[in-house]
Amino acid sequence: MTRRLILWLTGAATAFWLIAAGLGVSVMHDEFGEIFDGSLQETAERLVPLVVVDLDQRKDFAYPEHLREEIDDAGEEYLVYQVRNAKGEILFRSHDAPETPFDAPLKRGFWTDDTYRFFTATTASNLIFVQVADAMANRSEALTEGGMALFLPVLVLIPVSVLLIWLIVRRTLAPVDDLRRAIEEKDGGNMAPVPSGLLPRELRPIARSVNHLLTRLQSAFDAEREFTANSAHELRTPIAGALAQAQMLIAELDGPRKRRAQQIETSLVNLGHTVEKLLQLARAEAGIGAGAGNVDLARVLELVVTDFERSDPGSRRLRFHREAGASLNGSYSEDAFAIVLRNLIENAVLHGDKAEPVDIRLEKGGVVRIINGAALLSPDELAAIRKRFGRGSTASPGSGLGLSIAERLLQQMNAGFEVLSPATGRADGFEVVLRFGRGDAAG
Repeated sequence: MTRRLILWLTGAATAFWLIAAGLGVSVMHDEFGEIFDGSLQETAERLVPLVVVDLDQRKDFAYPEHLREEIDDAGEEYLVYQVRNAKGEILFRSHDAPETPFDAPLKRGFWTDDTYRFFTATTASNLIFVQVADAMANRSEALTEGGMALFLPVLVLIPVSVLLIWLIVRRTLAPVDDLRRAIEEKDGGNMAPVPSGLLPRELRPIARSVNHLLTRLQSAFDAEREFTANSAHELRTPIAGALAQAQMLIAELDGPRKRRAQQIETSLVNLGHTVEKLLQLARAEAGIGAGAGNVDLARVLELVVTDFERSDPGSRRLRFHREAGASLNGSYSEDAFAIVLRNLIENAVLHGDKAEPVDIRLEKGGVVRIINGAALLSPDELAAIRKRFGRGSTASPGSGLGLSIAERLLQQMNAGFEVLSPATGRADGFEVVLRFGRGDAAG
């Protein structure tokens, strides 16, 4: 919009200037003609009495040679004249006048040919004619110089106009840019009203409409989160009770009935896992990723890895490596980071190749990598598993929420999040890369 305004305003200003200059040249043409014609007529009429007096004092009409020499030393004349008798013979002439008689007729008034504009003045007896001529080139030169004086400023006007219009438009549209940026910042974690007090009157209705929409969205999000959290909380107790009853039933049954009870137990465990993920999702949607103080996330990473190792001491699949000098400090939420790690490590353990280890690496620059063995995934499959409840082609249990929860929390922590297949430096495998180096984290 700014570019279009600058182009249109500059084009309009330039067009108006050119039109004004063209009209000025037209007016100058007429006015210069009147001025030059007036000078011609006045010069000719003033010369008539002087010529008559001079001729009366002479016995012949020959042009004095000594006067010719003196006049020949004069500079260039803009007006030239010839004094002619009734036969058309030249009695006197100015030093720049042609030696042959002018083509103008011996008749009082103006006359024009391709070279000169003439005015002929005569005595009362019509015996002496004074013809004064103005070269048309002089008039053209004056008109050209006057026109250039009007048109040349356009060359300076255009860049100056672009600069001034750009400054004016930028300053005028600054509130529009502020409103645009304020709206761009809005997402599920930022529903604060758009400030409208300093906006121009024309933009305030837009800001009010956006704020009404944000209020409604915030209410809808709050209701959704509250429902999710309350539902998950309310389900945990009956699920735990049902799971306990199923386990007691398994201990009392034998044969096919016991297998059915075990299936019920598995379903209840999966349901409890899903409820736990829904609770985490509700917390992620509530925006717990932002932290208030500087924390050491490397310590949290080590604690989460240790907790996984203790929960399954026999597998020994987790391999943690911390690069020398690597650290992970910043203004983050330890709880949110722990939820991210638990989801990502859990996904790697459940869905990775059971025969291969899960590598967890902390590198310099605030980079965390979680790598597990897996078949190669296509770009479409990578995109699918990042969606909510996206599970891909796997038979392992899960809810399909782990990556969504991790990605949501990492967005709140201003951390980068990548999923790669194949893993870096491998022909297969699956890798998740977390990058905290853009913010306060340092390595």
